[in-house]
Amino acid sequence: MRTSRIAATAALATAALALAACTPGAATNTVARADTLVYGKSDGGTTYVRNYNVLGPATEKAPNAELIYEPLARIDYANGAVVEPWLAQSLQFDEAGTALTIELRSDVTFSDGEAMDADDVVYSLSLPLERPELNLAGVTYEAVSKIDDDTVQVDFAEPSFAALNQFASSSLPVVPEHIWRDQDLMSWTNPDPVGTGPFTVDAFAAQQVTLKARDDYWGGQMPMTYLKVLATNAEAVKAQLLRGDVDWAPASWAGAEEEFVAQNPETNLYQLYATGGAYSMMYNTAQPPFDNADLRRALALSIPRSDITATLNRPGTEAGPTGLVDQIYADWIAPEYRGVVQEVDAAAAQAALAASGFTVVDGALEKDGQRYSPRLSFNQDFGWNAYADIMINSWKSVLGISVAPVGAPGATLYDQQKTGDFDLTIATTGGAGVYGVYGFLDSRYVEPLGTAAATNIGRWNDPETDRILSDMTRAADEDTLRSLGQEMQRIVVDEVPFSPLYNSYWFVDVNATYWTGWPTPDDFDAVPFPSLGPDTVRTLLSLKPAS
Repeated sequence: MRTSRIAATAALATAALALAACTPGAATNTVARADTLVYGKSDGGTTYVRNYNVLGPATEKAPNAELIYEPLARIDYANGAVVEPWLAQSLQFDEAGTALTIELRSDVTFSDGEAMDADDVVYSLSLPLERPELNLAGVTYEAVSKIDDDTVQVDFAEPSFAALNQFASSSLPVVPEHIWRDQDLMSWTNPDPVGTGPFTVDAFAAQQVTLKARDDYWGGQMPMTYLKVLATNAEAVKAQLLRGDVDWAPASWAGAEEEFVAQNPETNLYQLYATGGAYSMMYNTAQPPFDNADLRRALALSIPRSDITATLNRPGTEAGPTGLVDQIYADWIAPEYRGVVQEVDAAAAQAALAASGFTVVDGALEKDGQRYSPRLSFNQDFGWNAYADIMINSWKSVLGISVAPVGAPGATLYDQQKTGDFDLTIATTGGAGVYGVYGFLDSRYVEPLGTAAATNIGRWNDPETDRILSDMTRAADEDTLRSLGQEMQRIVVDEVPFSPLYNSYWFVDVNATYWTGWPTPDDFDAVPFPSLGPDTVRTLLSLKPAS
């Protein structure tokens, strides 16, 4: 761990096809679909905006920019969520853990034919340092320098062995300096993006984007010529999958086994892949009443997680109290929390509410002459209304608190979350390694309400948390890191900066009529999810056109 040097790997594939692309919106058939894969994007609204400025402040962005812009590293979810190189050839810390040497692949070119080199990487990694408003990845390094054309050094203020995961973020891609340096990155929409990824933009419409595979991609030749990204929704995409109009979608489908898989078990696939994280309830700790730990604890103890997972048709996936998923982090979880299923504890919840000093009057919280009527914000694009109602009804039943549901489209909600315009909200938590799961709680990522925060949307600001996280980045041995991780678990359980609800999975729906070779949860080296950057690329490279 002290000198972590990882050999780069890249899945390679050949067998390019040269057949005509299908007409947008046309009925599918074997000839028309032979060189085209259709992705039904059901989690991003029904219209697209042509904005490929992946670092700009606008929340409305074009879909699947991670197939055009790539990071230096990837997270290997098939191997304990370790960080591996991608555009980098290797990543190696010095003995002190403060200097990271990044050796770059020598065979990478941008889609305009220009070679990627150290100047592009230094420029890309320097952007969040020189422009803090562009620090969407929450980087923790303090300097970047060029060693030679193929080598870059990144310097940290303190030992940061556990900080490699930031180089796998889609919010820290390598961009071409020769194009980006002349732009106003706060307003530029980058309509014709040039990146290192396997695709370029072929056609763009409000409800469908067509990406075209490059013939000079460093990772190998894509087996399809076109990837169509179709704007749809969670209900419509089910019929599209059944008809074969869509090959691939990320929709959660409660009745998938009977309604989809059973219709044609040979081609219809419904798969779940654990992310290592959880869907969690976030509290806006920067403002009352959610700056009160006892109140947060009362709400957490009143969440009927088993009812939520039953509604999801995924019983047994309730999240443990630490935010770490047992299947991936069993050896890292403190013994007292392993295998713990969080049930509603009405007596403990009511005791915590009493300890908070708040009283409930006509459903509202009152204390010191102030009255609070909480709101629960959630992503209505994900169909979260039912799950929000489950929590709201339980809080009313157990604590007497009336919480108002506030659904919003995904893009609107993300903007509200980052600027702190919420009381309670539902977001994902997780990351590469134990530090990756908890690192977002660092107070370095706290921004004032109204200013976008890169990661710490709950504005958690706790000196003890900061000390533990700082020590975790310094830890050069596994035992020390495990001990610190368990300290962090106790803070999450006792102080409740967030409340894990259910373990997070990537939902993958596939109609394999036209494309075969899809990974399965029992045999995968890349998660076949449509927006995981390097994993998505590896999945696409593994496919073959059906006979």
